[in-house]
Amino acid sequence: MSSEHIDEISGITTTGHEWDGIKELNNPLPRWWVITFYVTIAWALAYTIAYPAWPMLSSATKGVLGYSSRDDVKNELAAAEAAKGKYVAAIEQKTVSEIAADDALREFAVAAGGAAFKVNCVQCHGSGAQGSKGFPNLNDDDWLWGGKAEQIQQTIMQGVRFASDPDTRQSEMPAFGKIITLEQIKQVSAFVASLSGPVQDASLVEPGAKVFAENCVACHGEKAKGNREFGAPDLTDAIWLYGSGETAIAAQVRTPRHGVMPAWAGRLGDTKVKELAVYVHSLGGGE
Repeated sequence: MSSEHIDEISGITTTGHEWDGIKELNNPLPRWWVITFYVTIAWALAYTIAYPAWPMLSSATKGVLGYSSRDDVKNELAAAEAAKGKYVAAIEQKTVSEIAADDALREFAVAAGGAAFKVNCVQCHGSGAQGSKGFPNLNDDDWLWGGKAEQIQQTIMQGVRFASDPDTRQSEMPAFGKIITLEQIKQVSAFVASLSGPVQDASLVEPGAKVFAENCVACHGEKAKGNREFGAPDLTDAIWLYGSGETAIAAQVRTPRHGVMPAWAGRLGDTKVKELAVYVHSLGGGE
């Protein structure tokens, strides 16, 4: 271990450390740096006295200023609740049409309804409300039960085929596999498919139209445009809930699937349902 000595070139004492012939000079730290260092230590000590800092067994020192970040959050949340209180109160008193006609209320309801949608509805309808097989797309203008704001509100409130709500939207398509023959199912499927596109065997369309007239017009109408009173879909467009094409149509005719939507009024309350209805109505397909 080398001893301290004075560097011949700089005239400064070395620390005694040497690496590969290079000796470390014992230069003092700049005074401003030393002062800053001690000031930061003093500041840190003062901070731990003024604010919560030192951990204890079940809590921490509270600091002489009594500051609490939790209290700050509570105060901010309380202020936010107070700020939106007037909008919530107005939504409680107004119909969804009145809310949609008021720019300020509509903006608030769309924001609040969008947040509620992300928590409660995306599991079925998707994050963009685009739907999926068996779950309707809420962006288009094809509605089983109606696309007016009040109709959307009723659907959300009471659900669809939800047994626990006596006023739920209710409809049921018979299982025609037990009513008509397999050949008739093939024919009527070809007819329905022909209403929105080409079919594999055009000779099935005419007899299929007869099967449709005898079994399907009561719900879907003579022109197959559907009936919102029964939740019967329009069969002339290219929008299909359970898949398009003759095979998918035949499967639905033979053993129909019936979707279920919960009644949200009991869980979310009238105000939140209104906000959801305004939000869904605003997506672009609302009537």
